[in-house]
Amino acid sequence: MFKIGKIPPEILESIVMNPIRKNTVKRDDILLRPKTGEDCSVVDLQGEMCVLSTDPITGAAKDIGYLAVQINCNDIYSAGAEPVGILLTVLLPESSDEEDLKEIIEGALKGAEELGIEILGGHTEVTDAVCKPIVSAAVIGKSRKRNIVQTGGAQVGQDVIMTKWAGLEGTAIIAKEYEEELVKGLPLEVVQAAQGMKNFLSVGTESLIAVEHGATAMHDATEGGILGAVWEVAECSQTGVEIWQDRIPLKEETKIICNQANIDPLRLISSGTMIITTQDGQELLKKLSAHGIEGAIIGRITEEERILVTAQGRCLLEEPKSDAIYQVKFL
Repeated sequence: MFKIGKIPPEILESIVMNPIRKNTVKRDDILLRPKTGEDCSVVDLQGEMCVLSTDPITGAAKDIGYLAVQINCNDIYSAGAEPVGILLTVLLPESSDEEDLKEIIEGALKGAEELGIEILGGHTEVTDAVCKPIVSAAVIGKSRKRNIVQTGGAQVGQDVIMTKWAGLEGTAIIAKEYEEELVKGLPLEVVQAAQGMKNFLSVGTESLIAVEHGATAMHDATEGGILGAVWEVAECSQTGVEIWQDRIPLKEETKIICNQANIDPLRLISSGTMIITTQDGQELLKKLSAHGIEGAIIGRITEEERILVTAQGRCLLEEPKSDAIYQVKFL
């Protein structure tokens, strides 16, 4: 029986990816195909490269229209491309009303306006197949000068950089979803500051800067958090990696919220945080800082082993499992 969250990588490979790869239809205009950890596909449309990605919002019940737009566009940005438009499928439980739908659409429009994209259409229905509102989105983007950056482009010897802070999206979601529980033990200003972290969800600016710098791999840290995203980059690139836990930036709000929720912030969904591999990471950090974006070198790409260095020593960097957001528990 599966646990809540992403399907385990080995099962995803055997049941989903391998049959897709064995499919006899292989079109010449498909330039980038599905791969574990690779969030986008690329289609060559008579000279222009069309970049496609899709994701649902399932770990939150509030702000899901806004989250759907931001998180899906981040996949396009992580490919070094520019999002153009998005299609939304909104599934509502029978208990929903017009205000619920209005809130979702207003959030989606706010996100689309911030990113300069259009909502191209989609589907909306009430169904007894869901117990809470679900938004699934498909985003369409275009390449910049036919330059695509893959998750699987990491090269041995490169620096591993992360932007912003671990647990970014998850902190904002938990602070919003569990506000009543949190304010019982935390100052209201801490909870509000955590909720405000949703204003840092887009990775559009760091995408542009990293591509110009010469980044060879970029990946938005979604389910599985920072450690899961780094593992996916290494897996997709068929490399090793060494990560230094004490160099991973964490906001104080995230530390406090995760402590209250009894979860690991490094395994918490972290959309808005981009994993980048490149030569001369220090120079990239200077460029990011000049645009007001925090970042840190948290490791390096190696030949084979995937290692996490902690205060207790070196241990195996494990593949992503069920995200910490599904393990929230207030004692």
